[in-house]
Amino acid sequence: MQSVTPRRGRPRATTHQEVASVALDLFARNGFETTTVGDIAAAIGIHRRTLFRYFPSKNDIVWGDFDWVLARLRVHLAEGKSDEPMIEVLRRAAVRSNSYPAAQLQELRIRMTLITTVPSLQAHSMLRYAAWRNVVAEFAADRLGQEPDDLAPLALGYAALGASMAAFSRWVANLGDDLEHDLDEAYALLEYGFRLPEKRP
Repeated sequence: MQSVTPRRGRPRATTHQEVASVALDLFARNGFETTTVGDIAAAIGIHRRTLFRYFPSKNDIVWGDFDWVLARLRVHLAEGKSDEPMIEVLRRAAVRSNSYPAAQLQELRIRMTLITTVPSLQAHSMLRYAAWRNVVAEFAADRLGQEPDDLAPLALGYAALGASMAAFSRWVANLGDDLEHDLDEAYALLEYGFRLPEKRP
């Protein structure tokens, strides 16, 4: 494991983004389980307890500002016109809400690699997945005149999460892939009911 050299001098303030960037770099180089909160704090030059002012736990650092992710999805869902098919609005919102500048894609790839491969993050991830599904379910319920926990909104929330996770998994595993393209293709399959030509013997 590569050692972490603490920064010297008076402990200072930092930002959520700096904490996340430093932590993700350490996770990528040294492994998530091996990297401690103390390692992250030392690399930034702050006290360990100060780091918890920015993120409640090491697991939360991986997800970054997830409230912003949810808010972004809500904004793009709300942009859909009332006469547009619900699945078309969802497809477009899923792609737009995951549009990132090229400079941010490397950190996003590290995040998604950790989220999809580190066992200790899975239980934590379930809470985030549920929150994301609820945004979609609330959107569908409003369109359908139902409650978010009715079957159709629930089913769409789960299906949308599956499409997104498939696209992210594909993107993480294939460096040449374009994330927005993979998301659009995954939601196209959802939109058209997976009506693909089947290979015949």
